[in-house]
Amino acid sequence: MHRDQETQAYGGDDDHTHGMVDLKGRPALRSKTGGWKACSFIIVYEVFGRIAFVGIQANLVLYLTRELHQGTVKSSTNVSNWSGTLLLTPIVGAYIADSYFGRYWTFIISSVIYLLGMILLTLAVSIPALKPPPCNHGLKEEDCVKASSLQVGIFYLALYMIALANGGITANISTIGADQFDDLDPKEKARKFSFFNWWMACITSGALFSSTFLVYIQDNLGWTLGYGLPTAGIALSQLIFVAGTPFYRHKKPSGSGSSPFIKMAKVIVAAVRKWPVSLPYEPKELHELKFEEYDSIGIKRIDHTLSLRLLDRAAVKSESNSPWMLCPVTQVEETKQMIKMLPVLLAMVIPSTVVAQVITLFVKQGTTLDRSMGPNFDIPPASLLVFAQISLLLTILIYDRFLVPIFRRYSHNPRGITLLQRLGTGLVLLTVAIIAACLSERKRLSVVREYQIVGKNQTVPLTVFTLLPQFAITGIADALLEVGKLEFFYDQAPESMKSIGSSFFCISIGAGFFLNGIILTTVSDITKRNGHKGWILDNLNESHLDYYFAFLAALCFLNFLFFLVVARFFVYNAEANKSDVDFASQEITLAT
Repeated sequence: MHRDQETQAYGGDDDHTHGMVDLKGRPALRSKTGGWKACSFIIVYEVFGRIAFVGIQANLVLYLTRELHQGTVKSSTNVSNWSGTLLLTPIVGAYIADSYFGRYWTFIISSVIYLLGMILLTLAVSIPALKPPPCNHGLKEEDCVKASSLQVGIFYLALYMIALANGGITANISTIGADQFDDLDPKEKARKFSFFNWWMACITSGALFSSTFLVYIQDNLGWTLGYGLPTAGIALSQLIFVAGTPFYRHKKPSGSGSSPFIKMAKVIVAAVRKWPVSLPYEPKELHELKFEEYDSIGIKRIDHTLSLRLLDRAAVKSESNSPWMLCPVTQVEETKQMIKMLPVLLAMVIPSTVVAQVITLFVKQGTTLDRSMGPNFDIPPASLLVFAQISLLLTILIYDRFLVPIFRRYSHNPRGITLLQRLGTGLVLLTVAIIAACLSERKRLSVVREYQIVGKNQTVPLTVFTLLPQFAITGIADALLEVGKLEFFYDQAPESMKSIGSSFFCISIGAGFFLNGIILTTVSDITKRNGHKGWILDNLNESHLDYYFAFLAALCFLNFLFFLVVARFFVYNAEANKSDVDFASQEITLAT
């Protein structure tokens, strides 16, 4: 169907939006709902949520070592496992939202559980009976009183309540935000091109606050206040989010009988069962529902494409009308769109292992260096994340306001460069960042040897700003890679599976964090064999993190080669064809 016909059919010429309703199920009016006005309420919650998340994550490795007396490998692995779990649960939240409750109510329920988890975490670090006694000065770490099973259990119960709740929040909140812009309205779609950039900029601002003020409070004023403040912020932001309800546009869930995973399973099963069947020469001969049938359930009909043609057998007409034997073309195309994103998802896992270093080993590096700024102030180790966050914010600003318009003039692409080009550039920069980390660690170890430093807690006479390049380059890479991933997985997912698509962003990071824990433990064990000291020890001054970072750089290079192959054969959805690019360019002109 041509775009002007589709716009007219969906009411694009009046005040109604395409397939969107208010909370009561009434058609959402463009003049009264959506846009940046609705997004402002959503962004406020995400900013406070990011403050809480980074406030936990940034200092978690230090809390585990200082308060629960865990070693370097164990604490780093536990942080990676928790972060990985937290970022893998969105696939569950997306499934529930797209199949049953819708994005709004899935988010509301999850946010309540998140708040309860924050309250329990604050209690766990505050009540003396729920934490081990402090390790007195002069006492060896191995002699410190270890946390009891009950104390560890309550602490991790709180952490994993937060991880579970995050699944329903992260999978849906950015999607709810993107849903506030109507693709069939020229001005709104033009604004949507910048949405993910500014979304990431706003939540990075929250992370910046956590990495400066909040971690300083945790280090100097105590964990009770350090966790209590973001808990209060989460409670306040929940009220603000609910206050914005009259302005939100919502997408109806497809119903328990139309689970996205079941829909895709039906296509795969039907295609396999009809494997010997020949495909018709004309796509029109494939089974498809009428446009009105899709309109009645708020799903956009998708035209047949030539990619992954083996799945087209599911739509070949047969004697049986069973949904496990015969699927309409749109359902087949939805499955194609999800499957073809999987290789890109796989290529994003290794880079996330590098991102995991920022909150684990990069921070541990900083604890050994001279962090003084003047006679009375030391930079908190977790505040080193500020270097990455500031560079991320500046890169987003420069990229969105200056580089995109320049690139657009030459590429005629409304995004400036394609999504895969953005991801590829981010991968290159992330490889450069881990190489910079390797070089800075070699410099740190040379100073260790020069001054014959052997103590675990001895300060290396080298400024912490030596680590600035690796943090700054990581931030620049994140501005391209992480924002690009978020936009790519949302943009390329079918409309009825946007939450599932957005969850791929979190899955790529979560899988990377889990992989980091596995790699970290494996490398630590292997390098200790045959009487060797090992690369990763509790005493970083006797470790060889430079070798470990070089190993990660090699993995990043091999992963980049894999990505080039994936990008070479990837076919964008129909929206990326020339007619749509021309249409989008007209939208930008209208909006500006």
